Amino acid sequence: MDTISLPSNLALSDLVQFPLPGMNIPGALAFSPDGRSLTYLFSPDGGLVRQLFAVDLATGQARRLITPPAASGDEGSLSLEETLRRERLRQRELGITRYEWSAKTGQILLPLPDGLYVFDGEDVPLRPLLTQPQHPILDPHFSPDGQWVAFVQDAELYVVPTAGGSPQQITSGARGTGKTNGLAEYIAQEEMGRSRGYWWSPDSQQLAFVAVDETHIPVYRIMHLGKDGLGDGVQEDHRYPFAGMPNARVRLGVVSREGGAMQWLDLGDNEDIYLARVKWLPDGRLTAQILNREQSQLDLVAFDLASGQRELLLQETSEVWINLHHLFHPLKELPGQSGGGFIWGSERTGFQHLYLVGAEGEMIRPLTHGDWLVDSLAGVDADNGWVYFMASKEGPTESHLYRVSLQGGEPERLTFEPGMHSVVLDVKRQRFVDVVQAVDTPPNLVLRSLEDGRRLIPIFSHTDERVAALNLPIPEMVTLPNRDGVTLYGAIYRPPARFGAGPFPTIVSVYGGPHAQRVANSWLLTVDMRAQYLASQGFLVFKLDNQGSARRGLAFEAPLKHNMGDVEVADQVDGVRWLVQQGLADAARVGIYGWSYGGYMAAICLARAADTFQVAVAGAPVTHWDGYDTCYTERYMGLPQSNSEGYRVSSVMHHLDGLAGHLLLVHGLIDENVHFRHTARLINGLIAAGKRYDLLLFPDERHMPRKADGRLYMEDQVIAYFKKHLG
Repeated sequence: MDTISLPSNLALSDLVQFPLPGMNIPGALAFSPDGRSLTYLFSPDGGLVRQLFAVDLATGQARRLITPPAASGDEGSLSLEETLRRERLRQRELGITRYEWSAKTGQILLPLPDGLYVFDGEDVPLRPLLTQPQHPILDPHFSPDGQWVAFVQDAELYVVPTAGGSPQQITSGARGTGKTNGLAEYIAQEEMGRSRGYWWSPDSQQLAFVAVDETHIPVYRIMHLGKDGLGDGVQEDHRYPFAGMPNARVRLGVVSREGGAMQWLDLGDNEDIYLARVKWLPDGRLTAQILNREQSQLDLVAFDLASGQRELLLQETSEVWINLHHLFHPLKELPGQSGGGFIWGSERTGFQHLYLVGAEGEMIRPLTHGDWLVDSLAGVDADNGWVYFMASKEGPTESHLYRVSLQGGEPERLTFEPGMHSVVLDVKRQRFVDVVQAVDTPPNLVLRSLEDGRRLIPIFSHTDERVAALNLPIPEMVTLPNRDGVTLYGAIYRPPARFGAGPFPTIVSVYGGPHAQRVANSWLLTVDMRAQYLASQGFLVFKLDNQGSARRGLAFEAPLKHNMGDVEVADQVDGVRWLVQQGLADAARVGIYGWSYGGYMAAICLARAADTFQVAVAGAPVTHWDGYDTCYTERYMGLPQSNSEGYRVSSVMHHLDGLAGHLLLVHGLIDENVHFRHTARLINGLIAAGKRYDLLLFPDERHMPRKADGRLYMEDQVIAYFKKHLG
């Protein structure tokens, strides 16, 4: 590797250490059913292997409940199914990565690499339920009564008594056919936020499940070209639905816990749909959210299982696109109403807000409103008439907890420190754990009152010695107008004073795509280690959330519709021009880097705005949208059959005549999300256009680089590239 001069307090190795400084905090927070303790996953040695802990909420004392077996700390021992699941979740942690309380029995379900275990209590050893399985055990969950555990194995759905015994297969017809019962398909996991493929009924007697058929989707083969041998494991075959091509066929069924006949429900005459969400209602009806292929219409339907009848409860339509959410909460009873209903989220005003809806879909009242949006539903206290939610009401760079009455009225704020908050509510809706962070404050956990937000006891405020040792400068958050006067939010990482007052060689760190926000009052902004390192080397680093980014409402997202790689580039150019006007950026020395959509942005900015950008590092770039998946791509670009010109113009290859700078392409060869084919097609275009490029490949990496030595090598090469061409 090239030798890079290091600042005194920041080494190149700091860029690839996980967790990031200050980010080794408890995860997977859950209150015990009796409300006496809070459980969480944590790595006490500061690494990635997590153990299960509990803190006594009366005393504040934490104790270790379960230590995982040594084998669970080796990512190489995971099955392919588990490896791909972790990719969908963007998960790096090892050891105990999931657990689940039974609300009825107080037991804990633990999936581990060698099987499935039950924790009956602190005075008894961890009890194996199923060990050394012939096929991986996938997606296990307790029944609501805690007496059963369901899971998927070898394409079929099973149940096993929590007390122990032989598993019983309750679905059939999928094994050996290339189909699956009870598993979420790739598109549901990657693009729809639905990781589950089955759901217990409230009475624990039935399970709804999805049956997925992908056998009509052509196989896309990925070769492990870096492996030494030529035997098993040198290739993977994926049924990948490319934009404009067939999707998986999905059916929704219901089966008894005892097995037997499977009841199939009517999802409509058009099979070319997305089954976005499934949820049982308290009255025993089953609901499904059905999204059309164009993602302009969402139907919430309810099924009466006794009669098989289907009822349309409500319908959402959009001239932009439907953003799926998890803002659907059934209620047994409504205040002042006879019967039940539900809380529902809708963007009908252009911003995501909450509404109270009757049992048959009749709109009763909006619960929130305004030019801000609801991020998530934190919980509902139906007995006392409160709805708790996270929202951007204080501004798009903040997220706070609020509550609003089911009768309506103004929301009441319950978190007060500036920054980004995330919360977990206890079962009795009396307390909550507040995880708060800001650009100047690493995350810490506090137990608070749900009545008024007052602090009760600290849960976690572990001091990471790296935070003090590195002394990372706090990035400066700014706002600026784009060419049309639209306000954009940015962040600046300035070089140390020894490099002078500027203008500086400048590097833009970009993502730029929808459903993401990079500029927020969050510690994650501060511990962007590549940005901090580049700044320490004399570069000014800049981030800008262009139009299309998340948490600004539909009107802010809409300019991307059918025309990606246009307004995003123009906004990033506006950001650089603003920096030049401030005397901060040297207009003759500007680079850009990004990964995935950010890789696409880096490449297309170099091609479409060569007068602004001279250097680009494009990691795992989508270079032509006809090579990405259906659900994500078509949501924003429509189908290639109806928007062929938009697909052509939005490709990087269409603009290569304008490319004049230095381009470094970085890609993992076994990336099953953004295939290496994207970079290969771009290389063909560069050759045809007579354009130079540089290439950095990782034969054994997927979409998210994981191996520390490879990531260290990548950081060295990327930084050296910018130094060579912008220094």
